[in-house]
Amino acid sequence: MASIKKIKKERRHKKIRARIQGTQARPRLYVFRSINHIYAQLIDDDKAKILISVSDNDVKAGKKSKKIDISKEVGLLVAKKAIEKKIDAVVFDRGGIVFHGRIKSLAEGAREGGLKF
Repeated sequence: MASIKKIKKERRHKKIRARIQGTQARPRLYVFRSINHIYAQLIDDDKAKILISVSDNDVKAGKKSKKIDISKEVGLLVAKKAIEKKIDAVVFDRGGIVFHGRIKSLAEGAREGGLKF
């Protein structure tokens, strides 16, 4: 049986996805956080295509630092790759996860990198 936490997260995610939609001009920035890693994708929902994908493995490269610092670097990297593809505005999809900690840090990094939410 699924835990109450997992059920609540899935419920929040369904509500969020019912309201937001990514397009070619303004793709959806989807963030997935596991216990050890963090991933970010820019998704065009009209064509069901992933435009950009970044993870903390792209950033780490053997150095040790805090998870919050790594997620901020992931946000900066996804913003850099998006601007290279001439994407400057996105719709943020936190995936049902509460907006604090690593999710907030990634969003701040993406904003610093030049993306508009």
